[in-house]
Amino acid sequence: VQLQASGGGLVQAGGSLRLSCAASGLTFRSYVMGWFRQAPGKEREFVAVIVWSGERTSYADSVKGRFTISRDNAKNTVYLQMNSLNSDDTAVYYCAGGKTYPLGRVDYWGKGTQVTVSS
Repeated sequence: VQLQASGGGLVQAGGSLRLSCAASGLTFRSYVMGWFRQAPGKEREFVAVIVWSGERTSYADSVKGRFTISRDNAKNTVYLQMNSLNSDDTAVYYCAGGKTYPLGRVDYWGKGTQVTVSS
């Protein structure tokens, strides 16, 4: 199983980025998918999760109203649209997959993609 995240980069505060995570080696449509992040010196934290059909989502309070998670089961890809970015969003972002909502247990982790927000 591989989860390949991409789309990270350097962006100014107030800007936007869209992360993508392409999955292979698993039956994507049967997995709950999510995003986590880890800032320097901090523990990894939950960001957002989306259920198999895409009809149900959940977000960390810190990103509600700014981030949107979505998925395309035909492309085996999950996305994270990030708007109104600020310096607190600077972190390595990881996509994750599991069988339970809201990803209390993660079965697969992807390699991270760095997001850096400059003020």
